[in-house]
Formats: sequence, structure tokens, C-alpha cells
Amino acid sequence: MPPRIPGVQRLGTFSLCLRPAVNPSVPSLLPVTQTASLSRKEKKRIAKQEPYRWAQMKQRKAKDVENRKKVEEARESLFGDPVRGLPTPFIESLGSAGQAPLSRPPLDADGKPVAEPHELPTSPHILNNLIYKSELESAVENAYTLTLPLASELAPVGSEDYENRVALHEEKHARAVEALQRITHMDNGSAKDRLHANIRRCIETFGRHETDQTLRPKALSRGQVREEKPVRGGPDTGSSEVQIAILTTKIKALADELEKGRGYKDKVGKRDLRLLLHRRQRLLRYMERKERGSDRWLHMIQTLGLSPATWKKQITL
Repeated sequence: MPPRIPGVQRLGTFSLCLRPAVNPSVPSLLPVTQTASLSRKEKKRIAKQEPYRWAQMKQRKAKDVENRKKVEEARESLFGDPVRGLPTPFIESLGSAGQAPLSRPPLDADGKPVAEPHELPTSPHILNNLIYKSELESAVENAYTLTLPLASELAPVGSEDYENRVALHEEKHARAVEALQRITHMDNGSAKDRLHANIRRCIETFGRHETDQTLRPKALSRGQVREEKPVRGGPDTGSSEVQIAILTTKIKALADELEKGRGYKDKVGKRDLRLLLHRRQRLLRYMERKERGSDRWLHMIQTLGLSPATWKKQITL
């Protein structure tokens, strides 16, 4: 009987793999780069065994965070405010309805100006009570002619009586002209009068009856032929840029009022402000589709200081 040979203990626990062996990876000649994220264990190891490398990693991370913060701040500053946009000379001149030649710089705690005043666009020909300076001058000249004393047989030209009447007429006319100038000056007008004056300024600045003569027309696409448009019969009051400028004027006036006193409790005023903002947003999106890149679009954006926040994303107050 052949001798019994004891077998290997626990042989059944081993498993035989018949898959082909994986080829060993070829070592790369490129330098080893640091991965974007490290495990907590790896960070502890680097901080303990390689303190110089760990300090460099912390410096790079702090510098990257600082750069990202600067980029975000610059992006937010360019994005602007959905209500006021960006400050421009034309927007600053709305407070005085185009009558103040210089701006009012902000004051510090001691009451001293922080910056130097700069020039603002003015409209001295626009007066209160919905009249223009030329109309007032024409009315004054006509009134002077109608009220001038006439010579007669009892008071011929050159007589003392006639000269006294002419001198009295000149004195009364000067007082009347001074009174008319005070009445029609914008400094003596109300907020509603300044709003009407600013609306007339917007029509003069952005109306196509004026801009068509100074701005280049929009470039045509391939195959299009420019058609001659009929001559406008009067001032342009209905184009998109004019309506956007008028809405911007109303938004600024309403926002200024809500910032005074207890305006933060004026719920009706806030609702009206939201309605004006959304109406302007729709017009701006329409203008962006139709006129983006044209001189008309750039002139409107740069003059009114409209930032992307006024027509992009959702406007909330």
C-alpha cells in the first residue's frame, strides 16, 4: 500500500486567476504635477514632511483666492446696479434739469468736497412751464412793441411828456421781464416741472430726428439694400431709445424720493419702481436684439450709463 502524503493545508482558500497579466505602465518623462485636490491624509503628510512645499502651496492658494476676489469685484462693478446703472454726466444733470454747468461732488464728514466738480451737459434753452427760451424772447419782444407809447399831437416825439412816458414804459418793461425770468427759471420749478424738462431733453438727445443726422446707420446684412425712409414730420417721441431715456428719468426721480425720509415704507412707490424697471428691461432687450453694436445702441448705453444689470437676469428689489 503506497504511503499517504499529507496535502497542503487550506488549499481550497486560494483562487486561480486565468486573466492575462496587465502590461506594466511605461514611466512618463513629464514632471510630476500637483493634483487639484489632495486628501486630508496627504495634506498632513506634506505639512509634516515637506514644510517648505506646504508653505508654497498655501501662498499659491491665498494668491489665487485674492485674484478671484478682484475679478469678481471688477465684474460686479461693470455689471452695475439694476436701478441706477453707472453714473454719467447726463444722468447727473437730471437733478437740475440741465441748468447747472458743474456737478456737485460728495462731501466728507467735515463738509469738504471729496473730488473736483466736472462739467455737465446743459440745456439753457429749456425753461419752466413747458416753454423754450426762444418763445419767451419772442413774446417779450412782441409785448414791448405792443405796449410802446405812441406819439400824438399833444405829446410829439422829442417832447418832455413823451420822453417821460417812454422812460416809464422802459421801467415797467424791465420789471415785467425780470418777473418772467423768475417765473420761467427751472430753479423755481417743482419736481414735476423738472421731470417735464428732462423728458424734453431726452427727446432732443435721443430722438431719431436728431441722431439720424449725426450717427451712422446700422450696418446691413448680406443681400440687403438700404431703403430711403420718409422725412419725419416732427420730433421723434416713440422710438425705443427715447422711451428708455424717459423711463430712466422717471426711475431716477422715483428712486431718489424713496431714499428720502420714510420712503422705505412706501410699498406703492416700490411697486411703481418695479413696474418701470421691468418695462425698461423689455425695451432694452428688444433694442439689444435689433440694434446691438450699432452707433445708436452705443450712444444710448454710454449716455444713460445703462449697465448689463438693467436688462440681464432677473431684477429684484
